[in-house]
Amino acid sequence: MGAYQDFHQRSLSERDTFWREQAALIDWHKPFAQVCDFSRPPFAKWFGGGETNLCHNAIDRHLAARGNQKALIYISTETGVEKSYTFRELYKEVSRAAGMLRTLGVAKGDRVLIYMPMIAEAVFAMLACARIGAIHSVVFGGFAAASLATRIDDARPKLMITADAGMRGGRAIPYKPLVDEALRLAAYPPAQVIVVNRGIDRDYRPVAVRDLDYATLRKAHAEVNTPVTWLESSDPSYILYTSGTTGRPKGVQRDTGGYAVALAASMKHIYCGNAGETMFTTSDIGWVVGHSYIVYAPLIAGMTTILYEGLPIRPDAGIWWKIVAENKVTVMFSSPTAARVLKKQDPAYLTKYDLSSLRYLFLAGEPLDEPTHRWIAEALNKPVIDHYWQTETGWPILSAVHGVEKMPIKFGTPSFPVYGYDLRILRESDATEAAPDEKGVVAIVPPLPPGCMTTVWGDDERFVNTYFKSFSTKQVYSTFDWGIRDKDGYHFILGRTDDVINVAGHRLGTREIEEAVQSHANIAEVAVVGVADQLKGQMPIAFAVVKDAAKIETPSLKAAHEKEVMEAVDKQLGAIGRPSRVHFVTLLPKTRSGKLLRRSIQALAEGRDPGDLTTIEDPAALEQIRAALVG
Repeated sequence: MGAYQDFHQRSLSERDTFWREQAALIDWHKPFAQVCDFSRPPFAKWFGGGETNLCHNAIDRHLAARGNQKALIYISTETGVEKSYTFRELYKEVSRAAGMLRTLGVAKGDRVLIYMPMIAEAVFAMLACARIGAIHSVVFGGFAAASLATRIDDARPKLMITADAGMRGGRAIPYKPLVDEALRLAAYPPAQVIVVNRGIDRDYRPVAVRDLDYATLRKAHAEVNTPVTWLESSDPSYILYTSGTTGRPKGVQRDTGGYAVALAASMKHIYCGNAGETMFTTSDIGWVVGHSYIVYAPLIAGMTTILYEGLPIRPDAGIWWKIVAENKVTVMFSSPTAARVLKKQDPAYLTKYDLSSLRYLFLAGEPLDEPTHRWIAEALNKPVIDHYWQTETGWPILSAVHGVEKMPIKFGTPSFPVYGYDLRILRESDATEAAPDEKGVVAIVPPLPPGCMTTVWGDDERFVNTYFKSFSTKQVYSTFDWGIRDKDGYHFILGRTDDVINVAGHRLGTREIEEAVQSHANIAEVAVVGVADQLKGQMPIAFAVVKDAAKIETPSLKAAHEKEVMEAVDKQLGAIGRPSRVHFVTLLPKTRSGKLLRRSIQALAEGRDPGDLTTIEDPAALEQIRAALVG
């Protein structure tokens, strides 16, 4: 793997030369004077003095060569609507939306809060903000009013854009009542709200003067051509609040030029997506994956991007593969949770459609267990690349980088540090580097590469104290994840540092125990949490979903099955990793983006309040946890 090692090393040892080359992948209105200004550690400014614009790079620069190519395909299995927009049509829609914002007084640096379902207008709104230099803050549609209010007060938006309702699983989720309540609770509510009326919420009532109809505004701005506002590279592009935070929300602030360069380079080197091809990312625009790899990166690369409103198993478990086949998707991006959901379905759906166009499937969002990684790679007969990154970084930290060198894929690992990241596995005790196969904290020596967060919105001190003060002897960025590097240089993420279970002085990652539980042939999915124990400090408890429910129909069968699972863990980890209990449930508590609510499960197991549950997919899942614990 010499080619990639040389590439990665050069990105660190010849940093400015390396990133100057990558910067040539985007358009600059004004050339930058300095590649990296790291005069005030840990803050880094990339491509200082340069002027560019995300919307220009995503749309305008492609008009001459590929104006008639599809840029955005919107598919909703919830409403049955499917519509595509060429780059030229997308330009017109975004220009109209930008014109609306300008008419309503939105200018460079103003914040616009977007609280939208997965509809095309949400993409128009994001790109329109980028076009005029406004800072968008997308809040996941469906967040409770109180959570939305705290984000409003932190960002203090001049304007808000929403819809009457979203749809999930055939069920309407009214947004407007949540918006009305959030604005009532907020100390700094925006003066005006643009509403996309989909006709889903029949009880929708606009508030006079404050609420404006998107369709009416669009019609009034039908012939408007809104020029691009050129931004200095370090000007903020957006704020994105990290999920699962408690207290005052933490707004990840992203720049403009560094982000554009990082995304363009990632499409070339990591995702191997080419202009004219199609990318399908199954995330939501409310999360960082949606920002980077539904909206900005594919369009910057001149690709067609698919925006999907719906579930992976509705109308059936073949819907994603049908979309891949019909749209000749070459690059797909999903999550380990989604893979595990599909693992429980009829495997025939994986071979029902022609997937010959598909080059790679990428998975990220949480640790990918080895059995699931192996299963989906073999079922699809395609390269499945696990990769690891965070809201804070905006693009991958660990990945195979097949655009540079075809690396052997090892199941259950996100492979190697990506170019630009000086990644270390550090001992928690003294910040020294861990040996191969020794657990440590995954850390990055600054400066963080282009595209990563530049600060916490409105709070530089919080940025430093949160991310760069984990070690007293070194100023390094902490990912707050445990990891291991094996003797071949492959990295494994073991879970959050606060998800590590300390059993009688032995540190065990929840990931390790979950993989051991999943080694039992009848376990489809599992969540392991550490629960306080007077004798051993903590003990792991497992909550598992079985493939064949007949094997746990009676109390005696259930007890026997629990014993079998524990024996499987003994074989994988030894008795130290054995859960104190294995509870069987039919579903696990997850957010609507598919992340397990481990902290809420742990809280219930310890008799505590499960906390903020505004993003939970199905409240019945937590009731099952409660019932299992009582039973």
